[in-house]
Amino acid sequence: MRRIRCIFIGLLLAVGFIAIVVNLWVEYGIEKSNPNNYATIGAIPTPDGYVRIDGDDPKYGMFLRSLPLKPAGSIIKYYWGGIADLQDLNYAIVDLPLLSNAEQCADVCMRLRAEYLYHIGNLENIVFLDANGNILSYNGESSRKTFEKYLRDVFRVANTYSLSRQMDARDLEDIQPGDVFVYPAHDSRSYGHAVMVADVAQDKKTGMKAVLLLEGFIPARSIHIIRNLQDQDLSPWFILDKESDIQTFSLFQFYTKDLKCFPPQ
Repeated sequence: MRRIRCIFIGLLLAVGFIAIVVNLWVEYGIEKSNPNNYATIGAIPTPDGYVRIDGDDPKYGMFLRSLPLKPAGSIIKYYWGGIADLQDLNYAIVDLPLLSNAEQCADVCMRLRAEYLYHIGNLENIVFLDANGNILSYNGESSRKTFEKYLRDVFRVANTYSLSRQMDARDLEDIQPGDVFVYPAHDSRSYGHAVMVADVAQDKKTGMKAVLLLEGFIPARSIHIIRNLQDQDLSPWFILDKESDIQTFSLFQFYTKDLKCFPPQ
């Protein structure tokens, strides 16, 4: 009996130690969120020699760059409030509360697109597809409550497949703010994923392009800018490899053909 009690106490101590280590890692980890305390996405400096590009819809790019960021040291949390896993992917968190537990990777891309159209009053073009290809149009007025209810309804029935199906292909050399790298779950890969291109910059001499990427994830968690784990000096920017069929963004790989854009309005 004494031996069982000792084992039990030992297990409790071990669990407690692990919890302390995890909490310390989250709070004092080497890579803190938003380490320079940038106020917005647009405040993040470009790589040396690069300048931001506006794309065909400069207002869209400006809207994404104006998205506010949470202060240094903020932690990615699940929709219900727990501390999320994969904290090392978080370069900075967008200060925008999630609307539902269904707001995952593809939903975040649709959310930000819809937020832009709502912001400029272009309500009639807030349109998405569900997983069966049915059209989901926003028929409400400027009521924020109605708008958010519409988005929650969309999140429940849309996914990477419907998002990819709705969007047009974009050549990598023409990448713009607001584009999305998306592959659907029914593809050769066993699960789908989507990340939004929040910003684009171009090297003035070589023409090479760099991107900032926004991401949601499963389970639903804080919208965040992806950290470049391969090149911390460049992070959070990623240099696109125009000679490759595969683009690597930290833990994720997309085919170049996975780059999509919303149809012109």
